[in-house]
Amino acid sequence: MPFLGQDWRSPGWSWVKTEDGWKRFELFSHELEDNNNNLDMKELQDENKENLFPGEDCEVVAKKRKKDHFNNNAKSQVYYQEKWIYVQKESTRERHGYCTLGEAFNRLDFSSAIKDIRRFNYVVKLVQLIAKSQLTSLSGAAQKNYFNVLEKIVRKVLEDQQNPRLIKDLLQDLGSTLCILIREVGKSVLVGNINIWICRLETILNWQQQLNNLQIPKQVSNGVTLDDLPLHMQNNILYKFSDGWDIVNLGQVTSTLHMLSEDWHLWKKLCQYHFAEKQFCRHLMLSEKGHVDWKLMYFTLQKYYPKKEQYGDTLQFCRHCSILFWKDSGHPCTANDPDNCFMPVSPQHFIDLFKF
Repeated sequence: MPFLGQDWRSPGWSWVKTEDGWKRFELFSHELEDNNNNLDMKELQDENKENLFPGEDCEVVAKKRKKDHFNNNAKSQVYYQEKWIYVQKESTRERHGYCTLGEAFNRLDFSSAIKDIRRFNYVVKLVQLIAKSQLTSLSGAAQKNYFNVLEKIVRKVLEDQQNPRLIKDLLQDLGSTLCILIREVGKSVLVGNINIWICRLETILNWQQQLNNLQIPKQVSNGVTLDDLPLHMQNNILYKFSDGWDIVNLGQVTSTLHMLSEDWHLWKKLCQYHFAEKQFCRHLMLSEKGHVDWKLMYFTLQKYYPKKEQYGDTLQFCRHCSILFWKDSGHPCTANDPDNCFMPVSPQHFIDLFKF
């Protein structure tokens, strides 16, 4: 397999510290050349400040002024962040060390992924899994990036007023984890000062309060509403939902939708979609008349078994190159038939890739 990274004998990349952590950047060569042409020795000597320094000192001062000019010219800097990462689990001749969960979280640009409606639920689920079990494995920079991404998720929900229940569950799990870590400080490993973690916990409680106070205004529309649709079309819409709570909430809108949401055929199909028949037999729920209560069975089964995950877009893993990437951005694959080497990565699979 050819070596895909930078030569390990090179000076290395240039890095800049940002609010999301350390990022690699490149400079536009053509802009630098133009700046070099404009910053010659004659222009630098116009202020006559270099005349105060004799001989070689004048040239040193001129170089320093040129360097300061480049540092202050923010337009000539472009932050470069790859949308893929090589998943390395052992040292080789070309690569030393291994890839961690925190490094992958920093490199795969989740801040931009939450803006895509296809990836939003995927990123939220991944953040929730990290909160449950992998929070202490993140480095300090990865933790900072993690909470920056979380802040953007909460801000997006408050602005768009969509998916509040999903984020409430996420903050509930994260708050419980932080309470346990702070209470057992000394027994568990916490990267950073304890006061920082206490401030983070207070921030989470503040976010929970904002979500609880979120009021979604009633939309007034003069056009066709959901209640104006024919009965069979409303029923077809309910059959498109894959989450039971969404069906329950929609059933509270009108009396017609409530009647349709109580249909046992709908809940039976939902149970068959998420769970296997063997699981039905272990937790069979009967009504007073002796019939199977499929709605009650659905909410009972989800306590014992995970539901089938469904996402608009996920990360992809190339089995040939061992690279994790977003499908639309691609990666430098060397396989003859790359499409057969790709496999979707669920949030749990993403966590498992970095368990050594």
